[in-house]
Amino acid sequence: MKIISWNVNGLRSVYQKGALKIDQMGADILCLQEIKALKEQLDPELVSPKGYYSYFNSAKKKGYAGTAVYSRQKPLSGEEKVGFKEFDDEGRFLKLDYPQFSLINLYLPHGGRQKEKLAYKLAAYDYLLNYLQKLKEKKVILMGDFNIAHEEIDLARPKENKNNIMFTPEERARINWLVGSGFIDSFRKFYPDKRDAYTWWPYFANARARNLGWRIDYVFITQKLAVKLKNASILSQIKGSDHCPVGVEF
Repeated sequence: MKIISWNVNGLRSVYQKGALKIDQMGADILCLQEIKALKEQLDPELVSPKGYYSYFNSAKKKGYAGTAVYSRQKPLSGEEKVGFKEFDDEGRFLKLDYPQFSLINLYLPHGGRQKEKLAYKLAAYDYLLNYLQKLKEKKVILMGDFNIAHEEIDLARPKENKNNIMFTPEERARINWLVGSGFIDSFRKFYPDKRDAYTWWPYFANARARNLGWRIDYVFITQKLAVKLKNASILSQIKGSDHCPVGVEF
């Protein structure tokens, strides 16, 4: 089984560019973040792609945030809320339950370049981490855009960014909690010391061509799935968004 996660920064945009062909991604499950669209605004091929069941959690605010999942296997059930109204209203969470595991697709808030929404971001994390407490002993895959670089190895310029949004001590502590609770960073399980492996690049200063990036998109798994994990990857060759996809194989 191959599962891929991608912040597309606008589902309609990446589709119109020809960068997203769902049936060619090779994924059994494809999780998307920042779809920026309501289901009724999407091309029929994005609503009901051949061979996939589709699930959408769009933000109440048009053209903002939102998540989607395409799955070859029909899940048993699903959830769209963690219980934090502002977060839930932005369509940032999709949980699908399968016989073998539960899948959670996440788009965590950015926090604002001037940290104007950092308090909201940390509160959203705290609600989420509380929600995950009851799941950490189960078979869970947690993936998406976490909007935090965990360690210095996870961004090109850690010293220059040590007090900037997405790399503040308070934010990094939330990822520490996640890992400390038993959630495994799938990429680091295979590549614990790999540098220059990023999933997001700013649009300015030719950052992607220069690989001045950040690793802020993750796939975490619980301990009970570790034995099944075959590989984890960053698909940096795929363009169309300021993020690239990340994937795992079981």
